[in-house]
Formats: sequence, structure tokens, C-alpha cells
Amino acid sequence: MKRRLAFAAALLATATTVHAAEDPLKICLDENVPPLSLHQSGKPDSGFDVVLAEAVAARLGRPLKIQWFESKLDETSSPALEANALLSDGRCSLVGSYALTKDALVVPGVKTARLPDFEGATRDDRRRRVPVGVLAPSQPYVYSPLTVVLGEKAQGRKIFGIRDLAGLRIVIESGTLADAILMTFDKGRLIDDITHLVPGRDDLLGALNRGDFDATLLDLRRFDAHRAAHPDSKLTASGYYYPIGVNRGYVGLASDPALIVLVNKALSELQTAGTIADLAKAAGLTYLPPVEPAILGDQLQQVLQQ
Repeated sequence: MKRRLAFAAALLATATTVHAAEDPLKICLDENVPPLSLHQSGKPDSGFDVVLAEAVAARLGRPLKIQWFESKLDETSSPALEANALLSDGRCSLVGSYALTKDALVVPGVKTARLPDFEGATRDDRRRRVPVGVLAPSQPYVYSPLTVVLGEKAQGRKIFGIRDLAGLRIVIESGTLADAILMTFDKGRLIDDITHLVPGRDDLLGALNRGDFDATLLDLRRFDAHRAAHPDSKLTASGYYYPIGVNRGYVGLASDPALIVLVNKALSELQTAGTIADLAKAAGLTYLPPVEPAILGDQLQQVLQQ
């Protein structure tokens, strides 16, 4: 009798494993953050995170299903709660290109959260709140720094640090991390050189390219996207990266630790083989490998408070 029960349990375990392998690996990706991920009607999906997701799913022996969502930049949105809601609602098992910071991985201070707009959402989906869980990160797969971008009139200017922006006409988007860094640098030394634009309304890189300003500080990904969309751009990379940046990786729910283990194994194999760097290059993303600490703590706050 015991042998029959053990055999039945083994068969059940095998069937469960096979079923899991047949289930799609569902990954949520932002629909408009090129060259990380881009989803446009009538065009093939593209971006580094798309091809990386395909590679990870292949390593796990599972088909891939991407759940596209839209993250809106406003004062009321919370990327951490939006990702948590998508995961907790079963829209996906992983969210890609998640910024691995201590603040973005804390236990939620609320019990429910609203879903961001996602492909296939109904009117009810846009109204309801989802009970949220606890987030668990994968190992990082790419490092995202802030970089100084120079306009045509500042080409050739050597930038080794923020201090080297003094005397240039600096343009920055209000309320961003770059804004905080530049406005607080050396007790406000650069304030008189800075012009603020409104995120989502003004064209930061367009204004810089027209020659209205000389320099800006922004996410390296955005400059990659600008160069891809404007191959004749007059803007140049300074080669300087702000010393405190963020790693990006996947985030899932702490209630599914087995998936994170499998994903970490796949990422390690892809990293060792050089595949991740190759995929980034092919997607037009300047690839920088992850740095320590894997999860950014309060290092940036310490710098801003100096």
C-alpha cells in the first residue's frame, strides 16, 4: 500500500512539473521605454527586455507571454505598487527592468493597490483595487546610470564630475532624480545655470539638440533611445556616469521563491555566456554589467544630504 502511495505521489509530482513547463512564463513589461521595451500597434514588439525575456523563457523550457502595461509618470503613481498589483492579480509572474532599490522592495504600507493600465484591461479593471503581496527580486541583469549629455556648443568639454558643468547652460526635468542631484550639488553651486522643463510636456533632448542649452543629466537609456530615433542628432555622450546608479532585474512575489531561483540560474548562465551583453547591444542599449550593492540602499540620500 505504501509503495502504491509513493508511486502515485511520484506520478503526481511529475505531472505537475510537466504542466508547469507547458505553462507560459508571464512577464510584465512597460510598453514605452525604448530601447528596453516597446509595444506599438501594427509593429513588432522590440527592446532588450523583450529578447531577454525570450532567452530566459527558453532556458526554463517554457513559452513566453508578455503582459504589456503603461506606467504613467505623475505624483500619484507608485511603480512599486503598480508592479505588485500586476503580480498579485496574476497578470504576470515577473515584472522586467525593475529598479532594485531598498525603498522599492519594502513591505507595502497598504493592503490594496490599483492596477496600472494594461493591455486587455476592462473598465472594471481600471476601477478595482487588488490585495497586494510582498515583492522578491531576482539578481540584477543590467546597470542603469545617469549620464551627462552635451549639446553641440559644448562638444569637446571634458566632464569628469558634476562640477565640470559649471558655466554651461544646463537643462533638466523638474522633480527628477537628476534635478535633485544638480540643484543640491555643492550647496546649490549650479542653481543659476539650471533651467527646468516639465516632464512629459517639454522635449528635453529636443531643446538640447536645437542648441537652446548645453548639457543635461539623464538616464543613459533615454539617450540611447534618442540616438536610435534621431541618427542625425547633434548630441554627444560625455562618457561620464554619475557614481550612484541602479541595477535592474526582475521582481516577483515572495510567495513564489522557486521561480526566482530558476530565473536567477537562467540569468547567471546567460551572463556567463555573454548573451545578455550581446542582446543589449543588438537592441541599441548601452550595456553596463550590474554593480555592488545589488540593491541600492540609502547611499544616494546620504549624498544629497551632504
